[in-house]
Amino acid sequence: MSLAVQIRQHGGPEELQIVDVSVGDPGPGEVRIRHHAIGLNFIDVYHRTGLYPLNMPATIGMEGAGVIEAVGEGVTHLKAGDRAAYASNPPGSYSEVRVMPAKCVCRLPDAISFETGAAMMLKGLTAQYLLKKARPVEGLEPGDFVLFHAAAGGVGLIACQWAKALGLQLIGTAGSDAKCQLALANGAAHAINYSREDFAVRVKEITNGRGVKVVYDSVGKDTWDKSLECLRPFGLMASFGNASGPVPPFAPGSLGAKGSLYVTRQTLFTHIATREATQAMADDLFAVVASGQVKIHIEQRYALRDVQQAHRDLEARKTTGSTILTLP
Repeated sequence: MSLAVQIRQHGGPEELQIVDVSVGDPGPGEVRIRHHAIGLNFIDVYHRTGLYPLNMPATIGMEGAGVIEAVGEGVTHLKAGDRAAYASNPPGSYSEVRVMPAKCVCRLPDAISFETGAAMMLKGLTAQYLLKKARPVEGLEPGDFVLFHAAAGGVGLIACQWAKALGLQLIGTAGSDAKCQLALANGAAHAINYSREDFAVRVKEITNGRGVKVVYDSVGKDTWDKSLECLRPFGLMASFGNASGPVPPFAPGSLGAKGSLYVTRQTLFTHIATREATQAMADDLFAVVASGQVKIHIEQRYALRDVQQAHRDLEARKTTGSTILTLP
């Protein structure tokens, strides 16, 4: 038997319950992993609330790191005893032990701790595809301006550092002066406190009226309209989250009026749909972390049994950087 966090219906943090579950052997293409640390992400809130519905009962969580206990038939890139980390469907990382598909599980380099691995896979791979793959039609070159919302969050702090390493001028937004300072300390070229400044006006000032080539937006409803105002002609609006709620329907014709803009809604799981793609992206992430160009900031730790409080703090935007759930 193993401890796991399950929900029996969609709802608030109080729906997160610790239960005993039976964990069997891995089948073909699967592994059994014993977690040493678990990542906390906003997608976990979407699963809990039903914005992204799950079949019940459901164990949630998309990210973790630990040791492989057993591998199923056909799994060749992992073996029992390997240190490993992942960001992967289906949900289920809020657990001591789980059986899961092997294709998105990667061997964790010895130089990277389990806690760092659990804190960086979903957020780091997200930053990787945003900066390397979700690119405007005119491309990105050193010196180009990009706008990144929630720059002091887990994905944001990684993106600030990685963008600087790529020579980009990242303009970050956050909800407090302290969070803005954190973004600047991690490589953002500029930071805007959107709780007291109009970020669209400020972006135009920073870019001398030209706007940015791309906006990376995980906030959603609250930032959508003004984000479009920040884009230069042929710019890209890259939506990848809904922290403030889903973006309401909009008229495509408005994109033409604002400068022939592009819009894309990205998900990590499209990018890591194959074993080869997952490994290539993970290798890129491991390399930039091992080089020291990107540091993973674990700012909050909660015991797995305190998962309800972890969700409350995440939704209240009390967290910065990465957050992990720890196991005894």
